Amino acid sequence: MNFGGNLKAWAKRTRRDGMTLWLAGKHPRTPWHAKALGIFVVAYALSPIDLIPDFIPVLGYIDDVLLLPVLILLAIKLLPSDVLQECRREADRWMETRGARPRSRLGMLMVVGIWMALGAAAFVWLVR
Repeated sequence: MNFGGNLKAWAKRTRRDGMTLWLAGKHPRTPWHAKALGIFVVAYALSPIDLIPDFIPVLGYIDDVLLLPVLILLAIKLLPSDVLQECRREADRWMETRGARPRSRLGMLMVVGIWMALGAAAFVWLVR
């Protein structure tokens, strides 16, 4: 398989694992710490607003290419194997039948809140 094929396969697995975390967040056997991290990751992944805007050269894609996959991998590692397998099967079915991913208003609000907190901190720092 060539580089482009590997990249597409990796992107598809990452998208599927993001959907897996969304489903695992609703699963009753998911531990609370895995749910907390999973909900944070999914809310951020489904948010239409990025923490680092994409129009900023190079830095804008770091969260999409590095940060998000690492957080997804970490959250997946926290899931029990039976819950992981069950949620992955359900995620595969979702992607085959519905295709589109859901959106998260919570994720958008979370990113806006982080930007507001950073702006307030910068303002306080500059005023002093």
